[in-house]
Amino acid sequence: MITSPQNPKIKYIRKLSQRNFRQKERKFLVEGVRLVEEALHSNWRVECFVYTAQAAGSRRGADLLEAAGNKGAEVLQVTDSIMAELADTETPQGVLAVLWQPAYTLADVLPPTQLPLVLIADGVQDPGNLGTIIRSADAAGASGVVLLKGTVDLYNPKTLRSTMGSLFHLPVVTVEDAAEALHYLTSVGLTLIVGDPAGGRPIFDVNLKVPVGIVVGNEGAGPRPEVYDYKNQKVTIPMPGRAESLNVAMATSILLYEAVRQRT
Repeated sequence: MITSPQNPKIKYIRKLSQRNFRQKERKFLVEGVRLVEEALHSNWRVECFVYTAQAAGSRRGADLLEAAGNKGAEVLQVTDSIMAELADTETPQGVLAVLWQPAYTLADVLPPTQLPLVLIADGVQDPGNLGTIIRSADAAGASGVVLLKGTVDLYNPKTLRSTMGSLFHLPVVTVEDAAEALHYLTSVGLTLIVGDPAGGRPIFDVNLKVPVGIVVGNEGAGPRPEVYDYKNQKVTIPMPGRAESLNVAMATSILLYEAVRQRT
């Protein structure tokens, strides 16, 4: 059992709470029984599994310990106080894992055997919104998610928790050059649609039974002008009530599920 917070491995894991260090090392942390279960049962590379004695005493904790060993991950038992230092939540569940970030590319969001339905996020800033968007994309059977530069870090702990494990179910690609990404997606046949609060065609009148990329933008400003104006169709979600707008995660879910409705 590791009892010292000065242990080199513990110091390394603690540094993964920093975005720059995560990006440099291409690794990240997940914590909590649900997320660690999803991670260990995925095909993602797991470097190590960290647990407390109390967590291992439960049935699910013992199963996680066994799964981590079967996956070839390094297994580390720590004290409750060290787990509290490593965890991002106020009441840690006593398990966390260090994973390698996958090297997805734009090609991965376009599977050859599935009609593409791609969600493109441009400048979404709230971790909870981004996590919910990824979860909705997973639930709707989307083929992948593309995060344009300026979107909140995918591996932010709050983003990860909000995905509820959906991160491990579909490719999520972060790209630096928005114009290059949009050019690639349209060149392979995707029709881009972007939400417009008032000036677009009603989403229910737009054909989504074709390869589609749904573009959603920043909570306050929407997509950047160069993204908003790029070869796309403007669509509007009808709102006969008095609300001025919808939360971006909710609007995304409506757009995704209109594609589901049309395709089924």
